[in-house]
Amino acid sequence: MSSEIKLVATDIDGVWTDARMHYTEKGDFMKSFSTYDGMGVQLLKEKNIETVIITSENSNIVLQRAKKLNISNVNIGIQNKLEIIKKICLEKNISLKNVAYIGDDLNDVDILNVVGFSALTKNSPIKNRIKVDYITNKKGGDGAFREFVDIILKDR
Repeated sequence: MSSEIKLVATDIDGVWTDARMHYTEKGDFMKSFSTYDGMGVQLLKEKNIETVIITSENSNIVLQRAKKLNISNVNIGIQNKLEIIKKICLEKNISLKNVAYIGDDLNDVDILNVVGFSALTKNSPIKNRIKVDYITNKKGGDGAFREFVDIILKDR
């Protein structure tokens, strides 16, 4: 399985974050990211596996985190995630079976059902309602993406 993975796609809120948003009284908000997940991106790069972000949240914070990690394929404000991943696969001439995806909620189900390796976070509210290949031991925002990457790279 892991040798067939050529691209890793990920949701952000609930995977890289704990799904919370902290608001100031002026209406600004903050998110907290684990540095473990950032190292996961680096480990994938070392194996020539691209990380792609696909999130329904339209947030400059996500763009800033992606920029820091040199992730160039960032898709924010996406309502139909499956359409985006199909387009990316077509552009890269790879199959959906060559994609690993980690998500955490209902808007991830369509992708989770078709990729080669699918995962949900430990704290996903849907983990008992759909079948995936892997459920992380870590919660979103606590290194769940890194754990997912480690599983993918285990035999490489």
